[in-house]
Amino acid sequence: MSRDTETAAPGVDPQQLWPTSVEPRRGRKPAYSREVITEAAVALADTEGFEAVTMRKVAARVGAGVMSLYSYAPDKETLLNLMVDHVSGELPTTTALTGDWRADLKAIAHLQRAHMLRHPWLPAALSTRRVPGPNTLDFLEHALAALRPAGLDGAAKLEVFAQLTAFVAGHVAHEVAQSAASQSPDRAAAEARYLAAVAADGRHPELAEALSVPGRPLAPEATFTRFLDRLVDGLDTG
Repeated sequence: MSRDTETAAPGVDPQQLWPTSVEPRRGRKPAYSREVITEAAVALADTEGFEAVTMRKVAARVGAGVMSLYSYAPDKETLLNLMVDHVSGELPTTTALTGDWRADLKAIAHLQRAHMLRHPWLPAALSTRRVPGPNTLDFLEHALAALRPAGLDGAAKLEVFAQLTAFVAGHVAHEVAQSAASQSPDRAAAEARYLAAVAADGRHPELAEALSVPGRPLAPEATFTRFLDRLVDGLDTG
């Protein structure tokens, strides 16, 4: 197996990946930087999807030899950690909080949705265990501060934020897939005919009743807000 096709590694040492202090580099200045390589990988993932990200393609984007990049990112797991934290730097962390933790949590979720729509590969990346980098930790700190008025203990606040992020990631992944499917009118029409037939067969009365009710607005933003309200308003802080 070539190094480009490796998608997993024994594990990333966070203290190696995100050193709390940086020792002055001796010798000749490197030709590239971790940031430049990460930016190239993010641009590639944004346009072609994460599966298309290989060290060979990243090297071509920065004009480097493939082997020269492995000192910055020795495997794809490390590169993915770098990419996730890099784009996390786009998320605002100094926005004033209102003190209404539910409203603030919803605002954070809307930020996450917009962020993931800009980087459609993120939901899948967040579904596996990642090593939180400095940008990710800054946003987590902001979210935990938003939850302070809820009166939850530390572990519960972390669980709520994880639940929120999982909801947003799952919703965005579905939203992106639905958007792609909607570009095929024939497929949409075929699905509508199928559901109509199922509703009329008499074996699914609950579904038939549900489909007989006029649908709610299907605008992506409105749908997300409706689902988010149900989730956050229903959180138990007792």
